Amino acid sequence: MKMFSIVCLMLLCHSIFVSCDDNALQPKSIFILAGQSNMAGRGGMDKGKLVEIPSECHSTPQILRLNPELAWEEAKEAIHTGIDPKECGIGPGMIFANSVLQRDPNIGVIGLVPCAVGGTSISRWLPGNDLYVKMLSRTQAALNNGGGEIKALLWYQGENDMINEDTANKYKSNLETLLTQLRSDLQLPNLPVIEVALASKGKEGKESFGPYFDVVRSAQLEMPNLLPNVKCVDALGLEVLTVDYLHLTAKAQVKLGKMLAAAFLG
Repeated sequence: MKMFSIVCLMLLCHSIFVSCDDNALQPKSIFILAGQSNMAGRGGMDKGKLVEIPSECHSTPQILRLNPELAWEEAKEAIHTGIDPKECGIGPGMIFANSVLQRDPNIGVIGLVPCAVGGTSISRWLPGNDLYVKMLSRTQAALNNGGGEIKALLWYQGENDMINEDTANKYKSNLETLLTQLRSDLQLPNLPVIEVALASKGKEGKESFGPYFDVVRSAQLEMPNLLPNVKCVDALGLEVLTVDYLHLTAKAQVKLGKMLAAAFLG
């Protein structure tokens, strides 16, 4: 009987430990990170490797990410590793999460759902197309895996669409379609959206140069007037890498992450 009691006590302790461990990996507030390379992050990299991690990107058990296997784990840079097939660096996600936690500790454990993929046009993010389907699937997995509440979509995309006149002219209607359908599919008609207006058109003569930069930016800046509960953070003037004059530096991503947090909490 004594041995049986000891075994029962051990099993109870193990159950409590597992339960506590599971609860630690269940976010309360979920944020979707979507778009292309400036959301996935290219800051802090040298020769394709992440070499600089700002202190504002520090890891904490209070910030989780949904990994490629659709499981929650403690988030650490680069948070889009395994999601974007290219090598990833510093994006705005971790800075955003740390800034929100610092300013609103009651928000609870934050769950980041990275979905961004570099070099993608908005057409791939339209309802029914591959990246939209994957984003929706990952978001639903995040909800099913521990619960939590989706607090906002963070969207930073458009560099690929500023290269071609036709895609630039369609950007406004395409983004409106994307956001409207995502809200419908998630059954969250008032889902907050914080989008980023493009930082740079690149440099003339470079492959990434976007002659229709102003057309795409105009669509992004106008979106809060077209749809409710949409905010636009303007990245114009943030420091870009001199290798391509397009991707934000780690220092610029720190600023952007804080700007996104201020927009969310404001």
